[in-house]
Amino acid sequence: MPAPSITADELRAAMPNLRAFAMSLCGNRDRADDLVQDTLIRAWAKMDRFEAGTNLNAWLFTILRNGFYSDYRHRVREVEDADGSYAGRLFSIPDQEAHLDLEDFQKALMTLSADHREALLLVGVEGFTYEQAAEICGCVLGTIKSRVNRARTRLAALLSIESESDLGTDKIILAALPMATEPTLQVGQ
Repeated sequence: MPAPSITADELRAAMPNLRAFAMSLCGNRDRADDLVQDTLIRAWAKMDRFEAGTNLNAWLFTILRNGFYSDYRHRVREVEDADGSYAGRLFSIPDQEAHLDLEDFQKALMTLSADHREALLLVGVEGFTYEQAAEICGCVLGTIKSRVNRARTRLAALLSIESESDLGTDKIILAALPMATEPTLQVGQ
């Protein structure tokens, strides 16, 4: 193994200038000291790449600068969360469960009569008012209300949904079922 081309004394001599440069980059004394330390460790580990006779300070400053920007890119994507509250609010519902819920919902929806399914889709999914849905279907307001109520109740029973906590996150499913919308209408109201 060839003799080291950089001595520990040369690295120590460069430290004040490295520290000043690090402070100008990050503006924090502790962070600057860490950056200088990382730079010296990297330089010592890669001293075989240093070409004797070239400018040692320029090489060290390049290592420090590259280390700073590399670390900066990583830190930009990080969120400080000392108490874990931010991480506790992050969650992702698995896609496969939503897909299966939607398939079950579609199967259950297709078991409804055409009149009930039509009324439910117009009001629950398309967002039409009961009055608009009655006009579209050519029937009276009470009939649409009854059809939507019966369709929602039947879907909830087919999907074994007893409370709002049983609902998934799919907006179509949520709109079509009674727990997610208005209170269930009773026939004759």
